[in-house]
Amino acid sequence: MGLTVGGRKRYQVTLTEDERTQLQDLVDRGKGSKERRKRAHILLLADTGRDRGGRLDTDIADALGVNVTTVERVRKPCVMAGLEAALNRKPQPKPPRRLLDGDGEATLTMLACSQPPAGQASWTLALLGDRLVELNVVDAISKETVRRTLKKTTSNRG
Repeated sequence: MGLTVGGRKRYQVTLTEDERTQLQDLVDRGKGSKERRKRAHILLLADTGRDRGGRLDTDIADALGVNVTTVERVRKPCVMAGLEAALNRKPQPKPPRRLLDGDGEATLTMLACSQPPAGQASWTLALLGDRLVELNVVDAISKETVRRTLKKTTSNRG
């Protein structure tokens, strides 16, 4: 496993009595999310303080029905950033906002199905993007966004 060095765990969890009490209350009361309680239980079993020795990651994983990697991923933030960092999930990044809404996609599809500009044999992704900017549908748009949007549509240009 990536978290051991010479047979010793690199991130050894050592809890104070207050931290143990807090975690034990969290596990016993059954309050909070299931994931938070499971993380608390992992930390209690991994504790090496006061001659507890701590269990092996594989034993903890078997006892709680989780993967060994999960145990390692709970142990590391506890040692590096503290108890709360180990108990709480990191916030997930927000998905990027859509550049083209339904009307914008309809305009793009309509353009792609129309006659190309004078002097052009067919529409290119760059030309479609430039035309969307000219029509004030968007402020700026990449060729890749135009391509992905057109790929989603089921229109047949032939």
